[in-house]
Amino acid sequence: MALHFYELKKLPPLAENDKTSGKDLWLKLFRAETEEDLTAIEKLEVPIMSEALQAYRHVAASDEFKEKERMWAKARHDEAQALYNARQQGRSERDEHWRGVVAEKDAVLADKDLENADLRAQLEALRKQIGKI
Repeated sequence: MALHFYELKKLPPLAENDKTSGKDLWLKLFRAETEEDLTAIEKLEVPIMSEALQAYRHVAASDEFKEKERMWAKARHDEAQALYNARQQGRSERDEHWRGVVAEKDAVLADKDLENADLRAQLEALRKQIGKI
């Protein structure tokens, strides 16, 4: 028993009159992304491929298939929207955290400014007392 993996994106494009092995034709059928790709496979006039394409087009034309395709597209959209919202939420939480850090530092600086002002006042008072001596 063997298990084979194929990277469809790495397959060479379908060439004119490319009636290679059945495995290669099936892989190229799975790789097809546009109607032009399907038409190129159909032009090879390989009976099993023509039959597969006819079955695919029959299924793709059904209302059930169209509804499932619509639901799949909606699910992808909903997932993308959920990821976007999660990123935005993360950003707002991070921004809120940093606003809190800045506010805390501002409060510490304000306290230090008050302390410095108090020390300056005490220093001035001491200078005045020394000046009187």
